[in-house]
Amino acid sequence: MDLNSSSGNLTCHPAVIHYRYFGATLGILVSAVGGVGNVMTLLAFATDARLRTRFNLLILNLTVSDLLYCGFLQPITVDTYIHFRWRQGETMCRVFGLLLFVANAVSIFNLVLIAMSRYVLISDPQRFDWVYSRRTMPLFVALPWLLGLALFGPLWSIYVFLPPVCTCSFHRNLGRPYTTILMFFMFGLGLSCIGIFYLLIHRKVKAVAQALEEHRMKTKGKAGGRRGPKAVEASTTDSGIVEEPSACSRTTEGTSVEGEGPSGHSVIPTNAGEGGAAGGHARRSSSNNEFKKVTRMCFAMFVVYVSCYLPFCLLHVADKRKRAPILLHTLSGNFTWLNSCLNPILYAIMNRQFKEAYLGVFHKAARLFPCRGRP
Repeated sequence: MDLNSSSGNLTCHPAVIHYRYFGATLGILVSAVGGVGNVMTLLAFATDARLRTRFNLLILNLTVSDLLYCGFLQPITVDTYIHFRWRQGETMCRVFGLLLFVANAVSIFNLVLIAMSRYVLISDPQRFDWVYSRRTMPLFVALPWLLGLALFGPLWSIYVFLPPVCTCSFHRNLGRPYTTILMFFMFGLGLSCIGIFYLLIHRKVKAVAQALEEHRMKTKGKAGGRRGPKAVEASTTDSGIVEEPSACSRTTEGTSVEGEGPSGHSVIPTNAGEGGAAGGHARRSSSNNEFKKVTRMCFAMFVVYVSCYLPFCLLHVADKRKRAPILLHTLSGNFTWLNSCLNPILYAIMNRQFKEAYLGVFHKAARLFPCRGRP
């Protein structure tokens, strides 16, 4: 039996015939912004050595997933809206549905790994070096894709065209109860794990900040000649700084780094005297601030993902009898498009090194294509 025929036909639902122009326009905007932004992120990784840290490989993996959506899946959706029907055939519909859910799975699994890495980095730097080593990172990069294929591959035979949302997805009735369990696992359990990790990070950062403040108050006003605090590893700058196992002090873009461990976090040595203690405290504070900024960016990525997908998920659960207006389903589905184009904007706004890397890409492009002056 042709499952596409069982769902009606390959034409979008009549209720969205006028809405399709807005949907097509939004899709073109998402493709353009997301395509350019994610390509810029890939070029930034290729041209700026500071971004090539183990942690940022997870960002790179998320970028590839977003680019797959914006560069391939979204243009097909735009074509469907413009022509008001699916024109690519049944096999391509199944390929589209599979890639759509694999891309979503990769996004969620990468967000889990990113949140987990931030927590491990601040709670146990040595464990971070062991868990996120150069030998294990290829596994962390490949694992989200393999899990996505393993979870959604079995649904291959029931990916069909759904007129209400004007796209290909799995058949809602034939896929149960597997699809219900899968959605709960992906969105419920997966996003809950991310939230728990960020809650633990918040508590840890708060405790560290309180401990540093107590130490500052204790050492304030002490006479010179006394030893500063014991050597501390401030594992808070694995955010794009070059991973060099150097023990020498150096300055990166105006930020003092007292030698970096193999994970890219700074190692603050013991200093003698009041000046050394003050300098160590200043470096720890700078390192803590850098960690907080990167963690805020990662948390913002999580919030954006939840905000984009929550209306669609809630409507899918609440409207089992399909009584809600068709246009409401279409709008909630279209709102999920925004997730794949917003991450590069967050990188540029919330991470200094990404912003500088993007500017570097623009400058290199300007040198390749210089403007010709008037004769």
